[in-house]
Amino acid sequence: MLKGALAWPFLRLYFLALLYFSGNSILNVIIPLKGEAEGAASTQIGLIMGAYMFTAMLFRPWAGHFITKYGSIRILRVILVVNGIALIAYPFIGLGGFAAARIMQGVSTAFFSMALQIGIIDALPEKDRSQGISMYSLFCYIPGIMGPLAALGIWRGGEPGYFAWTMIGIALATGIFGYTIKLDQAPQEARQHEKTTERQNFKSLLLNPFLLKCSLLMIAASVVFGAMTTFMPLYAMNVPEANAGVYLMLQAAALVVVRFAWKERMPSDGKWHSLFLGVALLLLTVGAAMVAAAAEWGPIPLYTGAIVIGTSQALIYPTLMSYLSVMLTGPGRNMRIGLFAATSDLGISLGGVLMGPIADLTSFSIMYATCTVLAAAAAGYAWKAPVRRRTVSEEVGLERK
Repeated sequence: MLKGALAWPFLRLYFLALLYFSGNSILNVIIPLKGEAEGAASTQIGLIMGAYMFTAMLFRPWAGHFITKYGSIRILRVILVVNGIALIAYPFIGLGGFAAARIMQGVSTAFFSMALQIGIIDALPEKDRSQGISMYSLFCYIPGIMGPLAALGIWRGGEPGYFAWTMIGIALATGIFGYTIKLDQAPQEARQHEKTTERQNFKSLLLNPFLLKCSLLMIAASVVFGAMTTFMPLYAMNVPEANAGVYLMLQAAALVVVRFAWKERMPSDGKWHSLFLGVALLLLTVGAAMVAAAAEWGPIPLYTGAIVIGTSQALIYPTLMSYLSVMLTGPGRNMRIGLFAATSDLGISLGGVLMGPIADLTSFSIMYATCTVLAAAAAGYAWKAPVRRRTVSEEVGLERK
């Protein structure tokens, strides 16, 4: 009988995440291709793609706050409706309307992700938290294995009805299954204990050394991940015999395999594992460099880079999230965890918003070379453990004074 992070109630949550993110795995390919077909520049495409994660970033901390206040299940049911409306709208609106739909999805994803992650963290003991977060993230990325290939099939088929029925089917399946999910509610006393002012929580991003260091590392890594996802459908056209769908499938497959294989080995002891994080970020550096060189060297370094980047992506987020789940305690913990998750969204958004202009002014190869430098800097920053200056309780006490 499965137990711990693999118990049946948690498996239901992971499967809901798989359904929820299926639509986005298709949209990540369709939107850049549609943008290029309508004459949009890389900057405009990056802004549309970045609107999703930028909105999610803004709402993540508030999601933690409102989940504490109203409970996960109420929030979950509302956002499943909002996400369904956004998915169904895509086939019937033009490129200009995609930005509005991406914003709706960003709001939904902020609350959806926080509801499930907080539920997992609260329900599991410390020794199983890393495995639980890793499994959740794994199921979020499983759609990325076949989604890009499905998107290319829909696009090349040229039949608008395929896209419409696919989005409608995903929206309905996610909504129906999501309404059958039950999440354990935190005791009223615990929810009351979590309450603190929003200003105190945002200030903790700078005051708390653990939250600050993890957030900076996550932003840097996520910029690289975001640039890979946003511009690969366009960059692959410049690589002889390369296919963007194959690249995205390999990256997602590597992530899924590594997270499943390492689900019980992820650091989950509240200690700063400099070597583990440093190696994970060095892998990201190597993978980004191989992608940057692919325009000259061909598809082999491109596909190899996809596997290396997917491996690093599998390790970085669960390790940092598990570390913070132990180190962040006291009032406002959920909102602080939301702040960290928001930095991941910010990085992915910046991967499209900042790297798009660089690609327009130079080339995709130089843009990915810039990502290589950023990943290398993050690897160096990861080697030194954060130094405790104040506990979260001390921060709140100082703020009240």
